[in-house]
Amino acid sequence: MSILRNVEVELRRFRYRILVASVAVVVAFALLALRLAYLQIYRYEDLNDQAEGNRTAIVPIVPNRGVIMDRNGIVLATNYSAYTLEITPSKVTQPLDALIDQLATVVEIQGRDRRRFKKLIDESKSFDSVPIRTRLTDEEVARFAAQRYRFAGVEIQARLFRNYPYGELASHVIGYIGRINTSEKAKIEDSDDAANYRGTDYIGKLGVEQSYERELHGITGVHEMETSARGRAVRRLSSIPAKPGDTVMLAIDIKLQKLVEDLYGNRRGALVAIDPRTGEVLAFVSKPTFDPNLFVEGIDVENWQALNESLDKPLLNRALRGTYPPGSTYKPFMALAALQTGKRNPAQQIADPGFFQFGNHRFRDDKEGGHGMVDMYKSVVQSCDTYYYLLARDMGVDLIHDQMKPFGFGQLTGIDILGESRGILPSTEWKRTTYRKPEQQRWYSGETISLGIGQGYNSFTMLQLAHATATLVNNGLKMKPHLVREVMDVETKSATPVAKEPIGQLALTAENLDFIRKTLVGVNIEGTSASSFAGAPYTSGGKTGTAQVFTVKQNEKYNAARIDERLRDHALFMAYAPAEEPRIVLAMVVENAGFGAQNAAPIARRLFDFVIQGLYPAEEDILAVQRGQATRPTGKPREVATMPWPPRPVAPKEEMPTDAKGASSPALAQRSSPSGARTPSASTAEASAGVRVAQRVSE
Repeated sequence: MSILRNVEVELRRFRYRILVASVAVVVAFALLALRLAYLQIYRYEDLNDQAEGNRTAIVPIVPNRGVIMDRNGIVLATNYSAYTLEITPSKVTQPLDALIDQLATVVEIQGRDRRRFKKLIDESKSFDSVPIRTRLTDEEVARFAAQRYRFAGVEIQARLFRNYPYGELASHVIGYIGRINTSEKAKIEDSDDAANYRGTDYIGKLGVEQSYERELHGITGVHEMETSARGRAVRRLSSIPAKPGDTVMLAIDIKLQKLVEDLYGNRRGALVAIDPRTGEVLAFVSKPTFDPNLFVEGIDVENWQALNESLDKPLLNRALRGTYPPGSTYKPFMALAALQTGKRNPAQQIADPGFFQFGNHRFRDDKEGGHGMVDMYKSVVQSCDTYYYLLARDMGVDLIHDQMKPFGFGQLTGIDILGESRGILPSTEWKRTTYRKPEQQRWYSGETISLGIGQGYNSFTMLQLAHATATLVNNGLKMKPHLVREVMDVETKSATPVAKEPIGQLALTAENLDFIRKTLVGVNIEGTSASSFAGAPYTSGGKTGTAQVFTVKQNEKYNAARIDERLRDHALFMAYAPAEEPRIVLAMVVENAGFGAQNAAPIARRLFDFVIQGLYPAEEDILAVQRGQATRPTGKPREVATMPWPPRPVAPKEEMPTDAKGASSPALAQRSSPSGARTPSASTAEASAGVRVAQRVSE
């Protein structure tokens, strides 16, 4: 039996379906049209930029780092190009250790290379390329290129390397660069310089390299490259060249710096020499030194341990961060303070029996039996302790503080490298804020006595002492000390001088200044340092000092032969020349060397001869100074202008650098090939701040 259909109903259904389908198609096309209009009209610029970005790639051009020179144009830090073998962990398809083992069959990879690589991996992200070998030879490059297909994620890169051609010379001034670590990268990304550091792997870590990073780095350029669908470069579309870093010219005279470091030999200490007229630092010495080339690519463990654990602390910048009791070099400033405040006049005398009795404590003079009747001139020239014990008692700690602070004692000088130590200029307020226990916060009258001879809580850097001396001989005019003389744009050749304007004028009486300078000249003519300056064709002024490292008991005498070498007195000296119109001022310390007249003043004499007469000491004279067996120069001096550069090193051969246990350290002695990125730590307390109560001092 057949089923009868309602044709009309079926037709209506069919038409309805056609209508719905048509509406759906129209709506779909309408949506597509709207979407197309949105993309083509409203989002055209954005999408066009994205498409262009997919077609092009921006490749940063890392600028050449600026050169560092001394004041005479001798290059102290420069760049050279070499190939490195680098691994990108995110692209490696096998375990890293296995990959490195395979690479070692093609290119020599030593144990220290592996250790440095692992340290750098820990400090880097997985997509960063990390060097496993640097400074490849042409033969090694060819061997790897032939087998490159075996090593996914390994590439040869052409890199610029920083080089310090004179190694340890002036290393604390120049500093070094190293690979940018995670914390430094985060700071850069949060700064306005983020774009300028695209593609940059290195940054200044210490010294001038760190402080003048912005000038030395340069401006990063870019290549705009057209790329294929696979990301390969097809052609260069445009380019903005990188601008090389500026040339930084130091105020340092590297030949003078070399002479000072040679004169110190293997002894520890610091020296700062300043031109008082401009504030330019002519020499900035910290001994012992270190080779900055070790740090450029990541220092190996052996060298790091040798440097970091050495008892001599070669990583400590003693000129900047080492604080010492100034000893008798403080006396001229005490004498000036006495004149300025009316506590003493030049003719006023005291009787010196060889000690000063304060309560039940006897503060001894350096001369047994005393100096007899002593006026102010004699107190400086013969370095009479008793005179200054009495003066300190009469002035009091707070008046001393107020008179010394304007000279910069216990204050930051503002020199143009980072890490300067403030030191300690004591006062009652300082003690209240420094100590927690009430009995420690109280200032006791007995603590004031030793301040007069530069002991007690007094603790300053050689930079501060040199700065104060420069202010003294410059009639109270303060010039900011600076290591950099000028910064020169390598493209325009225009030079920008650094900080030559005065930063202050002390209200000092001309008559008082003249008298103090007269006493300082007397020290070098008839006083404690006269033997070192005998026969000099110029007049100079100075003051020797001996700073106590530990306290001698009341009933004991100081005997250096019976005391551990590191507990012996420090030898200090401050001086200037020529006396009439000073061109150079210096402050120095030779650690644990004893009398300043014997071990410090002879070094100063050779410096003055260099600057004023243009004379370089004979080799036998340098060796005698190193041994502490010289006073006035001996042998035939040489003309500075005729000295070859670099001059042949003159240094004792019987000693090697020692490790933390006092044993010879081959790692330090060899100063292996340049590498490193680790920043040394330094402590202001590590350079012997001295004891707090003095019983015997000075010269």
